[in-house]
Amino acid sequence: MHCWSRFGGYAARYTIVAAHSDTGPSMAVAPSDPAAAAPADGVMLSVTDLHKRFGNLEVLKGVSLTAQEGDVISMIGASGSGKSTFLRCINLLELPDSGEVRVAGELINMVPSRIGGMRPADTKQVDRIRSRLGMVFQSFNLWTHMTVLENVIEAPVHVLGVPKREAIERAEALLDKVGIADKRDQYPAHLSGGQQQRCAIARALAMEPQVMLFDEPTSALDPELVGEVLRVMRDLADEGRTMIIVTHEMRFAREVSSEIVFLHQGRIEEQGPPSQVFGDPRSERCRQFLATSAHEVAG
Repeated sequence: MHCWSRFGGYAARYTIVAAHSDTGPSMAVAPSDPAAAAPADGVMLSVTDLHKRFGNLEVLKGVSLTAQEGDVISMIGASGSGKSTFLRCINLLELPDSGEVRVAGELINMVPSRIGGMRPADTKQVDRIRSRLGMVFQSFNLWTHMTVLENVIEAPVHVLGVPKREAIERAEALLDKVGIADKRDQYPAHLSGGQQQRCAIARALAMEPQVMLFDEPTSALDPELVGEVLRVMRDLADEGRTMIIVTHEMRFAREVSSEIVFLHQGRIEEQGPPSQVFGDPRSERCRQFLATSAHEVAG
């Protein structure tokens, strides 16, 4: 078992598309990995006994999760239960204190740090792992000085080395897919929140990730805009994309997910198919949580 500590900073020039610090989004030098494919066992993501602490507060207390190709796993629970931290640990925006993460069968290797804890053994591996993960945040994190189209083609052109014409064709198809093809020349400031989030989804898809991570993608939206983003996510699920979704949209989670994970104070309290978790939860804490969300579950 590896013991991991926080690893400061990203690659010298870029970090993964849609990854961000407090100062805004950035990108990673993620070499093209066309040979990356689903491993023979079909496991696209495997997380084992993940722990993460911030000072004296242990946010994750041994969380394990496995996603097969095509799985849609929704993580639910009260705010502060560790859901978002878990996602950020998967793509190394936060580094766990201990545990293992495998993406498409590849174990992320860690070594002891000179200042204590652990650090990634190979930054090129980190970039490669990140290139396989697409992440969509609740706050969109679009580049405000770029148009919608420029946001979507930036990483494929400058990170993966895709010819610009090819990147534009792909971006136009993705923008049509998410329903904002007519906004390609608009800047983010001129878009609604729902349109910005759909642009962020298109930007993540442009990197052709193997796993999509969604961190409460509708929580910053006005209620009337939530549906348009959920429709796009539902379409992605119907396509068979592997997705890990942190959400408070209970009805959506119940209808779309292959598996539900309920986190409470950094631990998995309930895990199973939607019919079991929503219909007959075994955990008292899960029952209490769902009772407070009964109107959302029922729709």
